[in-house]
Amino acid sequence: METSFVLFSQLNMCETKEKAFFKLIHGSGKEAASKEAKTRAKEKRNRLSLLVQKLESHEETHSSRFEALSKELRVSPEEAVKWGESFDKLLSHRDGLDAFTRFLKTEFSEENIEFWIACEDFKKNKEPQQITLKAKAIYEKFIQSDAPQEVNLDFHTKEVITKSITQPTLHSFDAAQSRVYQLMEQDSYTRFLKSDIYLELIEGRPRRPTNLRRRSRSFTYNEFQDVKSDVAIWL
Repeated sequence: METSFVLFSQLNMCETKEKAFFKLIHGSGKEAASKEAKTRAKEKRNRLSLLVQKLESHEETHSSRFEALSKELRVSPEEAVKWGESFDKLLSHRDGLDAFTRFLKTEFSEENIEFWIACEDFKKNKEPQQITLKAKAIYEKFIQSDAPQEVNLDFHTKEVITKSITQPTLHSFDAAQSRVYQLMEQDSYTRFLKSDIYLELIEGRPRRPTNLRRRSRSFTYNEFQDVKSDVAIWL
């Protein structure tokens, strides 16, 4: 009987120790999970704060760029509106040409307008030697295969220029210039009229980056909807 009592007592002690051990492990797991949740929430709050700072910085930079552009161009909204009447009116105005060039740089296609300007300048030459030198420079920069700023021309147009480049005339690039002009008028000019660069000029003020703002709100809701306030987290 005494032996049974001893064994029963030992079993009770083991059971008590196991319960205590399980409670300790379970409690530690909860504490670790809670700590991990708090850490994730803190990281998300930090990311949200950084995102807000970036948005504010973007808006300040955007506004500064508009002010710099306005000072450099010195064009009134009324004048800028006229650029939308035709592509020719845009290019015939010095500030319009400058604004359009800036736009093409954002699309990495400034070679088109630079080629057009080079052709306009080329046709002003009168000395045969200057005509030859400048024709060669235009050909090497914009026309020949693998040129640093090669423009998009059909094979026939490039072939005609290549054959005549040794004895160029003031009309050697007319066909190519006309082709590039049409490409810009039908494609780039249409996008320019819808760009922030142009819309800001005709409105006379910087446009708010609404697309970026909408994306940031969507991101904030999806990414941070489960973030609690500091008080709730640490209670």
